Amino acid sequence: MQEKKVLLSIKDLDVRFRVRGRILKAIRNISLDIYEGESIAIVGESGSGKSVFTKTFAGMLESNGYIEKGDILFRNEDGNYINLAKRKTSDDWSQIRGRKIATVFQDPMTSLNPIITIGKQISSIILKHQKCSETEARRRALSLMEMVGIPNAKSRFDDYPFQYSGGMRQRIVIAIALSCQPKVLICDEPTTALDVTIQAQILQLIKELQKEFHYTIVFITHDLGVVANIADRVAVLYAGQIVELGNVDEIFYDPRHPYTWALLSSLPQLSQKGSKLYSITGTPPSLYNRIVGDAFAPRNPYCMKIDTLLEPPMFPVSDSHYAKTWLLDPNAPKIEKPEEIQNIHEKLIRAFSI
Repeated sequence: MQEKKVLLSIKDLDVRFRVRGRILKAIRNISLDIYEGESIAIVGESGSGKSVFTKTFAGMLESNGYIEKGDILFRNEDGNYINLAKRKTSDDWSQIRGRKIATVFQDPMTSLNPIITIGKQISSIILKHQKCSETEARRRALSLMEMVGIPNAKSRFDDYPFQYSGGMRQRIVIAIALSCQPKVLICDEPTTALDVTIQAQILQLIKELQKEFHYTIVFITHDLGVVANIADRVAVLYAGQIVELGNVDEIFYDPRHPYTWALLSSLPQLSQKGSKLYSITGTPPSLYNRIVGDAFAPRNPYCMKIDTLLEPPMFPVSDSHYAKTWLLDPNAPKIEKPEEIQNIHEKLIRAFSI
């Protein structure tokens, strides 16, 4: 079996923000290896740190944000690693952002200029990053438009963004992101604003284009239904930390962290007719304050005394599966998963067959 190559290696990453004279610890000591050609989903509630975490890969932190410590090692074409955490200025990032690491955002209109034609927006990026003539840039732009499924690309080349539907605009943003053939494509909830049918089409497009361009997908979402369609592996974030990591089957069918249990229990597909939808009680902790013990402890119905005193380590479940919970300590009591997610495989099959 061929050994997987690490493309991005994040080590002990700590990201903070200065907010009105206080320090907010958005990312707390995260370590994660991302492999070449894989699709990894970063999931969690709003405010868990998903977008902040991935913004550090492309140097897109807001001006009041900074990396306090840690490394982000990116493997270059020559096989050597460069430390992205050491890059500070726009010039430092010009060889990385877009060219090696590209991002597709949730709202395509935040990425598209409303007064510049679609074709010019794609071709200008190609001209900026690749040595070619304007004629060649136009040819490549048209090819990308066709590749992402824009009908009658030639006749739509000189249209403006407002003349495209939401789904078509998102396809154009994907085309722009892929115009420089990046190694990593970060998808920051790119289907949230779209209806269900178009959402499925965009997810399918991203996966199909991965076979063509061989990029690694880092997919940010709070929707576990989306995760099942696109991910090979899943990292579950809570309060700026990875609390569970595993392949998609392990996270769905053998989850070990109570927070992952709660997220899965919240899936609408698991609810019974006439019953209340499950919701996680309480609110996430303030990241302005020092967190003692397990950050999820105040919301955890299975909380033990040690959860309020000591932060749990990342326990191995298998070679590919890890969870940061004291429930995996050999001395912990044996706890059954919530009833909502027992036999989840059969429940999901039944839900989607109705």
